[in-house]
Amino acid sequence: MAPQLDAHTLQEAQGASLEPPTSSTNTPAELEGLGLPEIPPFDEVGPLDARALSKTLFQRLETLEEGTHEYAYVRNTLVELNLALVKFAASRFRSRSEPMEDIVQVGTIGLIKAIDRFELSRGVEFPTFAMPTIVGEIKRFFRDTSWSVRVPRRLQELRLDLAKAGDELAQQLDRAPTVSELAERLDLTDDEVVEGMAASNAYTASSLDAQPEEDDSEGALADRIGYEDHGLEGIEYVESLKPLIAELPARDRKILSLRFVGNLTQSEIGEELGISQMHVSRLLTRTLTRLRRGLLTEE
Repeated sequence: MAPQLDAHTLQEAQGASLEPPTSSTNTPAELEGLGLPEIPPFDEVGPLDARALSKTLFQRLETLEEGTHEYAYVRNTLVELNLALVKFAASRFRSRSEPMEDIVQVGTIGLIKAIDRFELSRGVEFPTFAMPTIVGEIKRFFRDTSWSVRVPRRLQELRLDLAKAGDELAQQLDRAPTVSELAERLDLTDDEVVEGMAASNAYTASSLDAQPEEDDSEGALADRIGYEDHGLEGIEYVESLKPLIAELPARDRKILSLRFVGNLTQSEIGEELGISQMHVSRLLTRTLTRLRRGLLTEE
């Protein structure tokens, strides 16, 4: 669920006003008082001009006291002047499901951080310095807010409510709350709480190739889940043989049962049925051949 990042939110994030200039064109009186050149509308400033103007603004910013109206004005102008960097970075994530407006707002936070950290003395162009910070902020946004498996918005919001209520109850009770206690706190049914807790499992996913903790010697998760069950092939054969065995004469079914279920020898089977061991051998060979032929025909 993408956060709603308005100008007030950005202001709180950076501890300074982010209100843009009252006009996209700076008035000569304001600029003259700050010792700055006149700046055309921001959407008319090309990349090269933006770099040159930004350098001038950064030079002026270094001489101003943080927290003053002049400092905030120059800083806001730098934000407006370099918003094209944010839009360019945000365009790399256009395939994501989050609204582009939210991505741009998050990227703007990265731009503000870059402006606050930038120093002309480093000899680096501002776009080169700012882009990793902007992209990093956007990636952090997706990492912290994206779900591994898409779930309904209702369950996304329920997860947040459960997390908040769980923390509050844990502090009060000095233990993890039960499902019933969470349900009572949120005025929900137990089934709704269980559904929300199950949905929380879709928020993050672990890689099967993730390396274990240092004190875990069992290897990656993929090496510890599942194994080759050789009995599966036998199940397939049993299911295929059932209709074929059902078609056999009663005596042949009896011989198969005594031999492969009762584990009797051919001699013991002969004594049980009153026939010779040689006769049992011939009947057993004929039956097995018939079954084998039936399996091959099915394939």
